[in-house]
Amino acid sequence: MATPTTTRRQFIHTLSLGAGALMLPNILCRPQKDRLGIALVGLGYYSTDLLAPALRQTRHCYLAGIVTGSPGKIPVWQKEYGIPDRNVYDYENFDRIADNPEIDIVYVVLPTSMHSEYCVRAANAGKHVFCEKPMARTVAECEAAIRACRYNRVSLAVGYRMQHEPNTQELIRIGREQVFGRPTLVKASAGYYDGRSDHWKQKKAMGGGAMYDMGVYPLNAARYCTGEEPIAVTARHSTKRPEIYTEVDETTHFELEFPGGARAECATSLGMSMNDLRVDYENGWAELSPFQSYSGIRGEASDGRRFDARIPNQQARQMDDDALAIMEGRPMLVPGEEGLRDIRVVEAVYEAARTDTRVEIR
Repeated sequence: MATPTTTRRQFIHTLSLGAGALMLPNILCRPQKDRLGIALVGLGYYSTDLLAPALRQTRHCYLAGIVTGSPGKIPVWQKEYGIPDRNVYDYENFDRIADNPEIDIVYVVLPTSMHSEYCVRAANAGKHVFCEKPMARTVAECEAAIRACRYNRVSLAVGYRMQHEPNTQELIRIGREQVFGRPTLVKASAGYYDGRSDHWKQKKAMGGGAMYDMGVYPLNAARYCTGEEPIAVTARHSTKRPEIYTEVDETTHFELEFPGGARAECATSLGMSMNDLRVDYENGWAELSPFQSYSGIRGEASDGRRFDARIPNQQARQMDDDALAIMEGRPMLVPGEEGLRDIRVVEAVYEAARTDTRVEIR
């Protein structure tokens, strides 16, 4: 859908004016349901191995439909999850989902380059939108998705499951309430060894690269641990497999500056494993290790407290939280604006690495 170009200031002003009216009118005119139906768009690893099984554990939503460009997957999914023919779509007839009352939410689980398009199409079909991280490749793509959801009065949530995780939420609370004083230094890293040599995550046009795929974890952590937006960044890329990583970054180190004086030293990689988060405060410290695994998040703090809360399934918690917010007419815990803020910093990280300079974030 074509949308007029706006300045950042105009865009933020528009968001603030519409914040209270995002979803209530459409929700109030819809029949009340005990659970909301979700259609997964894209049936790759994350949908197949994590989201679909998690939807068997959710209380407020369920797997109602699928969207795929691979016909061979359809009978497998229908047999496993009992999905009727009327709730199966491909990318060409996707827009017909507007006529299906059994589907309330579209969960976009596609390569990053396709996120914005399908968020917009889902919103134009009148469906609430969950979008997997990273939200999009560019600030402009994020803004287009937010604009479409706001125009159609549907909600938009970004799949940052860690912000739904109880140990992470406790770390956020400690920072917000300044239990150990103000944060001074955040150290965060997230990465894994990807042995593939020809995958979309290694292609620039599809939104590949370590910073997009895993870098948003330490970036988001630095933001939620400080409670501030970074004002400047320095960054550098490196690779141990230049024959594979010809278009995108294999490893990125970046340092963020925050207005309150805190710094964040962050790293991300598709060439090595890393999974740690530590926050130093004026009068203590707290850490999680691992901090972004699918289970087993744990840690401790300088006063002896332990972070060891357990939940059955992170993805189920995330989707239940967001579905319940829709049903109750509340804002999303992690709305589209949160994804937009991260991508604004991601763009600055790439600019800083390209120019080998300190880049201010506006």
